[in-house]
Amino acid sequence: MTRTLVESVPNISEGRDQTVIAQLAASIQAVSCVALLDVHVDPDHHRSVFTMVGEPEAMGTALFGLVRQAQQLIDIGQHQGEHPRIGAVDVVPWIPLEGVTMEDCVTCANELGARIGQELGIPVYLYEQAGKGSQRAKLEIVRRGGLAALDRRMKTENEWKPDYGPPIIHATAGAIAVGARFFLLAFNIVLQCDDLAVANRIAKTIRTSSGGLSAVKAMGVSLISRRLVQVSMNLTDYRETSLRLAYNAVSRESKGHDVEILESEIVGLIPRAAWDEQLWHDLKLRPIQSDPIIESRLKQSSVF
Repeated sequence: MTRTLVESVPNISEGRDQTVIAQLAASIQAVSCVALLDVHVDPDHHRSVFTMVGEPEAMGTALFGLVRQAQQLIDIGQHQGEHPRIGAVDVVPWIPLEGVTMEDCVTCANELGARIGQELGIPVYLYEQAGKGSQRAKLEIVRRGGLAALDRRMKTENEWKPDYGPPIIHATAGAIAVGARFFLLAFNIVLQCDDLAVANRIAKTIRTSSGGLSAVKAMGVSLISRRLVQVSMNLTDYRETSLRLAYNAVSRESKGHDVEILESEIVGLIPRAAWDEQLWHDLKLRPIQSDPIIESRLKQSSVF
């Protein structure tokens, strides 16, 4: 019998309190037929990225429990971090992995969104393939201007009523984006300088919206704790722009600013098809203790 597995990579607006992060991880691990494969914690972004794989129904249970737990543990009104966000659990994507179609993931996203809206009272915005072709299908459009701007749009513009839940920001949980999409590679390149303007100029040059590389979203981010800056990227289709191509573009632009690359990092896990062993050296990747390939981590998991 063919396995049916989906991946999800919920992004949590907490990257500093290890107790909270551990409690959220435990809520996932308590659900049968779901494997938590990786937790990436970034104090400067004030964000944690959980990579999990499971059977669709079990995944829905785990994700709802995660959102409910975060609602109780995180106050988005007190949150200060470098990464844009709209909620305690900022974004929840459904990604087809084995024996599951994108249409199945769209259905799962709608079912989860409806439950979050009804039972937890959090406004839900559907994005990417679940976004029904609206202007809100792009996550950066939903996040534009931050939570306060989303709140204003929600209250004054009919087209910005949430897909599920009340048309008002939740006092502690904020709002949440739930969607269905292809694999996304989150890739950060750290520059040997502390000038955010340089990182922003490089990001603007390489991103798709400015006429740069295909399937690339990018922004400059200050790493305050390290007194450095990074170019933070989402490669939304590695078949169009690979890790190597993105790195080379940043390298070329940084040299134009007389700035060297210190290192790079992959956030979470990536498909085997997006990887080759030479990337460790060629991309100055930060060493990690575990295999970054999702298929390998899944094979090592005791859940499946």
